[in-house]
Amino acid sequence: QVQLVESGGGLVQAGGSLRLSCTASGSIFSIRIMGWYRQSPGKQREAVASVTAGVSTNYADSVKGRFTISRDNAKNTVSMQMSSLKPEDTGVYYCNTVALDKVGGRWADYWGQGTQVTVSS
Repeated sequence: QVQLVESGGGLVQAGGSLRLSCTASGSIFSIRIMGWYRQSPGKQREAVASVTAGVSTNYADSVKGRFTISRDNAKNTVSMQMSSLKPEDTGVYYCNTVALDKVGGRWADYWGQGTQVTVSS
């Protein structure tokens, strides 16, 4: 099994910054992609940013230029620096990974428990 543990959420004023981190642990053989999704009140979960093992990144249009995702392959961690935060960035942020489980021998999606980010106006 693969577990994801997130940290770094909180309350911040508009224009402020927060940094989210996520560490994957367990029976990991390989990780293909790591990223962040968010679910804002009344909306569906949406992809925010992702990074491949080759450190190729992808961002939602709404966060381009404000959020920066990075990854440490040796530590199985992914971080996201969020700057110039807006009230519409408020939501629960979930870490996600596509990983190969050593035990089961299959690629699968794994999710963290979520961390709340609240941006006040």
